[in-house]
Amino acid sequence: MARRESTPRARPRKTAARRPRIDPARVERIFDALDAMHPDAWTELHFRNPFELLVATILSAQCTDARVNAVTPGLFARYPDPAAMARVPPEELEPIIQPTGFFRMKARALTGMSQALVERHDGQVPASMDELVRLPGVGRKTANVVLGHALGVPGLPVDRHVLRVTNRIGLVRSEDPEVVEARLCAMLPPERWTRASDALILHGRRICKPKPLCDRCHLRPDCDYFRSPGSKAPARRATARSQRS
Repeated sequence: MARRESTPRARPRKTAARRPRIDPARVERIFDALDAMHPDAWTELHFRNPFELLVATILSAQCTDARVNAVTPGLFARYPDPAAMARVPPEELEPIIQPTGFFRMKARALTGMSQALVERHDGQVPASMDELVRLPGVGRKTANVVLGHALGVPGLPVDRHVLRVTNRIGLVRSEDPEVVEARLCAMLPPERWTRASDALILHGRRICKPKPLCDRCHLRPDCDYFRSPGSKAPARRATARSQRS
């Protein structure tokens, strides 16, 4: 009997996050509206130089900017530059930065980062993504914050607010910060990257919260979430609760 050949089954392919097609005119409307709603968009961390912003951004992980701003003046009074911070053991930093949370891990990162700046960069904060992310405790979000706000290099930090807002609007369909960063950067000219991130972050903090205040938002005509069935009633209830508090 002839042997029957079996047709090999195709292996299921991993499906990547769906990439929506974005009309450039819609992108421009969205970010123009964000600029108009948040004309003060800028990092809320206080700093006087790139090193201070690098330290403050590391401390801001899982912590509010206001709390970081309360801690950093005392920290910088004692350790004003990478050379000073590189000499101190993490145990001495811990009591100062304890209010920011995860203070042991952050103290090790600050000491290691400062030592790397002294040893590799003559105490200067490098102005490139590749060199920044090689520093202890520094990821792409932290690097982008420092590049865009302190070094004059276009950067688009992606935090939880940027993820939430851009997915709700329908600009992206991904929870991967690097994917979202790449797609937003492809939509916008580099000179808009940093301000776009700042505006998205403020929008997420002030309006597009986990329970969004859609009635206060100027992005409604271009927002997938607002236009989807069942989205408006929860948004109005959230607005009412906010106005009562």
